[in-house]
Amino acid sequence: MRPRSPIKGRGILSGTGLIITALAATLAALIFPIWSYADRSGTGADVLSDRTVTTPYGPLSAQDRDFVTRVRLAGLWELPAGELAEQKGTSTAVRTAGQHLIDGHTSLDAHVRTVAERLGVALPNEPNEQQKQWLATLNSARGPDFDRQFANILRLAHGKVFSVVAQVRAGTQNSLVRGLADDANATVLDHIKVLEATGYVDFARLARDLTATAAPPTGAPVPSVDPASAIPVTPSASPTYPLPPAASSPPPANSP
Repeated sequence: MRPRSPIKGRGILSGTGLIITALAATLAALIFPIWSYADRSGTGADVLSDRTVTTPYGPLSAQDRDFVTRVRLAGLWELPAGELAEQKGTSTAVRTAGQHLIDGHTSLDAHVRTVAERLGVALPNEPNEQQKQWLATLNSARGPDFDRQFANILRLAHGKVFSVVAQVRAGTQNSLVRGLADDANATVLDHIKVLEATGYVDFARLARDLTATAAPPTGAPVPSVDPASAIPVTPSASPTYPLPPAASSPPPANSP
């Protein structure tokens, strides 16, 4: 038998080494993303599953819970702002806008309280710090200055929340949250229109403010408050909104 050529032997060994190296690199590429993802704080599968919970009305996400809280917070300061407009507004248009705020948030607050109770979402009982500052500004303003402050502060706030409502409505899987988003969308749009009808909205300033102050993240922590302890904001005696049915799976394809 002729001895194997040293050059050919080295070629075989070299080719085998390349194959082994390539396989090792492929295996590392497959393993690294799994290890890297599992090792990241706050992104493990257990944490991700905790952010969405199962309810009879469909999955309830962190964004859904935050939205329910935001609707409650809106009523806690916009309803008093509407009352101030009725008392201090110097024009019929401003007083009319105030009445729309009162009517809209009386109904919307009753709706959000019902949704929160059914979904087990805790609700705040007082406005946040920014909203308190807005109310303080309106309390101290007088005459035409009040009219301008009222129209511009409320229009800015509604402009910020308008896009949030649309985002939630487009993405939620929960039927109760969808119904609340529909109600909130109609209410916010109505308020935007009556505020603009006052003639006091400075649209150039509004555009600058909306660009400079982005809306807070929708994943903000929800206050840990017992839903039963939430104080109603003049809830309507007989809510007119329909509650959607609990979510159900579609029938099997072969069912009659």
